[in-house]
Amino acid sequence: MSKTPSSAHDPQTTPPQATPASGGCPFGHQGADDATPGVSTAPADAATDATQWHAAKLDFSKSMSYGDYLSLDPILNAQHPRSTDHNEMLFIIQHQTSELWMKLALYELQAARTAVHNDDLPPAFKMLARVSRILEQLVQAWSVLATMTPSEYSSMRPSLGSSSGFQSYQYRILEFMLGNKNAAMLKPHSHRPDVFAQVQAALGAPSFYDEVVRLLARRGFAIAPERLERDWTTPTPHDATVEAAWLEVYRNPSQHWELYEMAEELVDLEDAFRQWRFRHVTTVERIIGFKQGTGGTNGAPYLRKMLDVVLFPELWHVRTLL
Repeated sequence: MSKTPSSAHDPQTTPPQATPASGGCPFGHQGADDATPGVSTAPADAATDATQWHAAKLDFSKSMSYGDYLSLDPILNAQHPRSTDHNEMLFIIQHQTSELWMKLALYELQAARTAVHNDDLPPAFKMLARVSRILEQLVQAWSVLATMTPSEYSSMRPSLGSSSGFQSYQYRILEFMLGNKNAAMLKPHSHRPDVFAQVQAALGAPSFYDEVVRLLARRGFAIAPERLERDWTTPTPHDATVEAAWLEVYRNPSQHWELYEMAEELVDLEDAFRQWRFRHVTTVERIIGFKQGTGGTNGAPYLRKMLDVVLFPELWHVRTLL
């Protein structure tokens, strides 16, 4: 029986000892085992070295800091509760963060629409996927607001006056970009000429889906001329020629792969948008029941009606035909 020399290393039975990387922990922390012999790892005395801590820069008196880059002062000082109620801060931050996410969603959708117009589809797919993930963030945000009870909301509701999310101009532009057009929704913004101009421009421009329908025509599908040049201020109509095009795409995905991927990105987007709407109405019912909304609508019943709006009608109906 042979002996294995004690100095031999069998890689199958004995794992090699890890060798610390020369750079140490990627997050700047040095463990006790990584210390250089004879060199103290204790933090430097603040009185003698106030600008160093684990090699991190600490002095920003002459350079841009994290807060400077993100303009955190105006953002974090933009919450101005109008009551003494503890829960009003939650209500304000919930809606402010939602507006920030909507700003990013619009930024991505506008760029994606331009990419589709230029027949540059791969970047558009990435942007659409990002918008769907943004909507997931907005869906989850309702769970935070839902921690507010009816009595808590009733205590702070008078401070809202007639303000309502119904008046969000970014939400209105988002809906217009997705094809749910309604000229009456310009009126809540008439007191702000700069905002009114943005919402009006979105109303009069082709929606994202309108650009995709034009793409179908450029790819050789027989789309009715009246669908390609229509009144852009009206909601997206169901069109038989568009449905026929999507039916061909779904029946032969390998021949129309980019259009097939576009179709699925759009369904994913509307799916996420519907979930956002559903969580909205559920949260409203949970907190205020069927009271009238602060903006004058009948509240939950109005929001439930919005659940029936279909943004990309042919893409949903074609599933019945396959």
